[in-house]
Parts: sequence; structure tokens; C-alpha cells
Amino acid sequence: MNAIELNSHAEALRLIEALIFASAAPVEEASIAERLPEEADVATLLAELAEHYDGRGVNLVRIAGGWTFRTAPDLGPRLRLETTVQRRLSRAGVETLAIVAYHQPVTRAEIEEIRGVQISKGTIDTLLEAGWIMPKGRRETVGRPVTWGTTDAFLRHFGLGEVNDLPGMDELKAAGLIGGRPAVSIRETALPAEVAASEVLEDDAGAPPELEPLLPEETVASSVR
Repeated sequence: MNAIELNSHAEALRLIEALIFASAAPVEEASIAERLPEEADVATLLAELAEHYDGRGVNLVRIAGGWTFRTAPDLGPRLRLETTVQRRLSRAGVETLAIVAYHQPVTRAEIEEIRGVQISKGTIDTLLEAGWIMPKGRRETVGRPVTWGTTDAFLRHFGLGEVNDLPGMDELKAAGLIGGRPAVSIRETALPAEVAASEVLEDDAGAPPELEPLLPEETVASSVR
């Protein structure tokens, strides 16, 4: 192979490398061949490039009929990333949590009566998963429905010493969470609809720390490809 051929060969390898690297999806050989001279042996060039990357941090591999770069399989565990994700509680979740907090122990039917709408199973599941509510026994009535109450995790998350430390009517008004329309009275102090409305409006001032409707942080693991 003379100097001109060697240079042409090296340029072909560089071009293939750049094409595959710049593509978000595996690159088919036909697409690569369109960018190279007609006499270029694409299969041989790809094999040579794959051999060049063999044993390195990234490998050239064939996937779904095309070629792409992937991190070396043995490095996967060391490239594992963990990201902290914080989710905001939905309006239905905020309303349900407020009713449980101020009315506990309360049954599902009682929650629905106060809210005026049915509660989806997902709302209860979300609060259970967060560890903020738990079954508190059964009401001694027809059907013996389960009653719900808050947990120690709920108190810790909202910075409360006990349930009686929940903000009262005056405190909610001072925080700007009540006003402009009639309030819904819950045990003299509860305004679940108003608390939920403040979360939906997402006022720049934000909710006070004890009412911030954010679910506990989750750690989501992912691997670099």
C-alpha cells in the first residue's frame, strides 16, 4: 500500500468513525458506503475499526442491523449513575392528605364526601408509598371500613412535633393560602381545597415549608451507554 492509498485508507476510517459517533442511532453499512468511494470495502473497514476499539473504554458493535459505539460491558457497573428525583404531589393527593391529617382517623368514604369526588386508588397508593398515611384500624359500622391516619414520617417531613401542630386557620391565612372565597372547615382549621389550590397556582412565593407538597426524594439509577 503506497502513501496515497494509505492516506485514503486512514481517511476512510476517520470518516466512518465520525459518522458513527455523530449518529444517535446505529448506522447501516449502506449509509456508510454512500459517503465512501465506490471501491471502498466497507465491511473490511468496519472490522478494522471494531478491532481498533476492542479492549478500549468504548467498543464498536453491530446492533439492529447497524453500527454504533457502546461503552465496554465490563465497565457498566462502574458507570452507574444515581440521580435524585423529587416529585410534586398532585392536587388530589394534597387534598386527600390534608383531609386525612385534619380528620384522622377517617374512612375513604368520608374523604370522598368531603372532597365531593371519588378517590382513585392511585392517590391512596402514592400517599402509602411516600409513607405519609397508614391504616389506623376499622370503623365499627356496616362493612367495617378501614380508617386512615398520618404517620411519623408525615410529621418528620413537614417538621411537625405532633398532629396538633398542624397550622390553624389564622396561620393559613397569614401564609396566603386562604382568602378570596369561602373556606372549607375541617375540624375548625382544615382547608384542604385551599391548600391544594395554592399548590396548583404555584405562586412564586411558594408554600411554607410545613405545607410544601413534595414527595420524598427518590434515587433513580441509570447506566451510561
